[in-house]
Amino acid sequence: MSQKDLAYSADLDRSYIASVESGQRNISIVNLEKIANSLGVSLSELFKGI
Repeated sequence: MSQKDLAYSADLDRSYIASVESGQRNISIVNLEKIANSLGVSLSELFKGI
């Protein structure tokens, strides 16, 4: 999934996704939940193995 597709499905800006991915920004739990929901996984599944 591209950053653009993820941003659209999670209702976030693509530049926000890029800055989180590159470590320039920290992500909030609210936005983590948006991303998990858009990927069809739970927050616990998102962090599995970390």
